[in-house]
Amino acid sequence: MALDKILSIGGKPGLYKLLTQTRSGFVGESLLDGKRVTVGIRSNVSVLSEIAIYTLEEEVPLREVFQKIKEKEGGKKTSISHKADKIELEEYFFEILPNYDEDRVYASDIKKIVQWYNILLDNNITDFVEEKDGEEPTAVEASKEEE
Repeated sequence: MALDKILSIGGKPGLYKLLTQTRSGFVGESLLDGKRVTVGIRSNVSVLSEIAIYTLEEEVPLREVFQKIKEKEGGKKTSISHKADKIELEEYFFEILPNYDEDRVYASDIKKIVQWYNILLDNNITDFVEEKDGEEPTAVEASKEEE
C-alpha cells in the first residue's frame, strides 16, 4: 500500500488507511486497532505522501525520510522510542537527516515520524519509495532499483 492512501487525522492518534470517500468526507480504518472512523471534510487531515521535512537546502518528502530510517535500522523498528527525551530524538534524527532545519522541525515532529514509521512497519507497509510517471527517480529510488 502506498503512502498516498495513509492519513494522519488531527486530534486522533496513529495513522489511518483511506477506505472510501463520501459526499461529506471519507471513511478511514485505524492502523492501530482496525476501527473505522468517518471524518468530515472540515477535519484537519494530512496524506503522508504530501508531507515533507524542512532541511537547510530544501524540503525532503516524508517517504524519503522513512526510507532513510529503514536503511539505518535494516528494515526493523527504530532503535529509539517516540517517547524518548527531546535530546535523544534530535540526535537520532540528525543521524537520519543531518541537514534538517532545527528551527522548523520540532521534537514533536520527530516523535510523530518515529511513531508513524513503527506503525507502518507493524502493518507491513515498507515500500516507501515509489516512482510516479513523469518523475525523475531520486538517488534513493535509483539505488533501490539496482538491488
